Amino acid sequence: MEAIEELSQLSESMKQATALLADEDVDESPSSNSRRSSTFLNVVALGCVGAGKSAVLNSVIGHPVLPTGENGATRAPISIDLQKDGSLSSKSILLQIDNKSQQVSASALRHSLQDRLSKGATGQIRDEIYLKLRTSTAPSLKLIDLPGLDQRIVDESMVGDYAEHSDAILLVVVPAAQAPEIASYRALRIAKEYDGEGTRTIGVISKIDQATTDQKAIAAVQALLLNQGPPKTTDIPWIALIGQSVSIASAQSGSENSLETAWKAESESLKSILTGAPQNKLGRIALVDALAQQIRKRMKVRLPNLLSGLQGKSQIVQDELVRLGEQMVQSAEGTRAIALELCREFEDKFLQHIMTGEGSGWKIVASFEGNFPNRIKQLPLDRHFDINNVKRIVLEADGYQPYLISPEKGLRSLIKGVLELAKEPSRLCVDEVHHVLVDIVSASANATPGLGRYPPFKREVVAIASAALDGFKNESKKMVVALVDMERVFVPPQHFIRLVQRRMERQRREEELKNRSSKKGNDAEQAILNRATSPQTGGQQTGGSLKSMREKSNQADKEVQEASGFKDCWS
Repeated sequence: MEAIEELSQLSESMKQATALLADEDVDESPSSNSRRSSTFLNVVALGCVGAGKSAVLNSVIGHPVLPTGENGATRAPISIDLQKDGSLSSKSILLQIDNKSQQVSASALRHSLQDRLSKGATGQIRDEIYLKLRTSTAPSLKLIDLPGLDQRIVDESMVGDYAEHSDAILLVVVPAAQAPEIASYRALRIAKEYDGEGTRTIGVISKIDQATTDQKAIAAVQALLLNQGPPKTTDIPWIALIGQSVSIASAQSGSENSLETAWKAESESLKSILTGAPQNKLGRIALVDALAQQIRKRMKVRLPNLLSGLQGKSQIVQDELVRLGEQMVQSAEGTRAIALELCREFEDKFLQHIMTGEGSGWKIVASFEGNFPNRIKQLPLDRHFDINNVKRIVLEADGYQPYLISPEKGLRSLIKGVLELAKEPSRLCVDEVHHVLVDIVSASANATPGLGRYPPFKREVVAIASAALDGFKNESKKMVVALVDMERVFVPPQHFIRLVQRRMERQRREEELKNRSSKKGNDAEQAILNRATSPQTGGQQTGGSLKSMREKSNQADKEVQEASGFKDCWS
């Protein structure tokens, strides 16, 4: 037990070192860490139905908490997070829920678990049942009791969720009656798939007292304990247990030391049954020692890499201190100066994303120039500007006062109704830009090298920036709605005058274009006629004489007509 407690402290230190290397916050609340699936202190029990997994784990706990027997078959993963508390009596169990502790009895917990398991007997529940217990009898371990491997609910994904982590100890529980067929035992085969070298696997042979008359089984058990079993079992430490029948049932009454007395009695019973087996592999105490040895082995494997990573991290910190100046860092003014410098770096990255469109910055322009106009175009404007709707609105707006030149009241009402539709696209545009800015804040924080050296400060900067953006979003929504309302309320007469002026200007331009095109057509036609009627070169004199003769003939005719006119007058 003492070895487990020392390893628990070392495990916590290694967990903090791992979080430090991953730039995580080592001061996270215990509640967020309590259900981590990857830890050196995880013990996953593997076995078929009836192997006695729950009884073995109850022996480790020191209390009959888990249901056993045919009616108590495990039908869902049960995870029990144990914490040793020496101030409690050997019969006390504290159930921790959130930050509260409640004293419960082992029988109450067992019946509660049995009721939950029986409810899921027909529906195949897969959700983990999690308990956090404090007791003086159990080591600080996290025990996971998986359903029997031959149940339909169990598949590779369920087993892999717990067994694939390289730090979890695999507890292969085999009933003594099946020891002769251990080479084909399914739980052992699955353990070999996840731990081929056997560095984190422990074999437990349960129900020794039920196989005392089976000499073949007893011989196979002793061979396993002496590492003389099949080849795939020799690299695994094996422990023999009777189970809870001796170690727990006989300790329910008596003095404070009755539990330890029962465990010693269990070891003595095993010695009388397995006469040729090593004594350090018999009983519950031997199992706890074997768990401590396997956990220590896993820690030794991981320590070199952790130490190397911490040394590299320490060197980075030292270099940073040299760059910033140790005296500056040790003073409040220096800390404030570093914080302001990091904030300026973050601001530069943020503005760079927005101004250059880097990362998600281009989405802001796309929201204003693409999505917002598209939403405006999708508004049902055709329905509002339908001629019948316009007539109805004009009549309703003008009432009994007929308009002389322009139905301004009706048009004002129509414009107000249309502008009201623009409020929702404006709000959606604000939301869309807000989401983009929040993404840019996270991207800018990740792209700021200085913030990466101070993860808590980085999270604080992101939180403050996000909160500010939330405030800006609400103010922006109010502002855009106010702008739309301003346009709706204030529709000046100049608006209609400008409409008429633009219409007249458009008509004038159309007429100019029409006249210009017709003039060009006439000029082109005249040019063609001139070219067609013009004489050839060398006939200019002949043309001139013909023209003079034609003029003389016309003049003679004119004189004759005048003379005849005079005659008529005189006559």
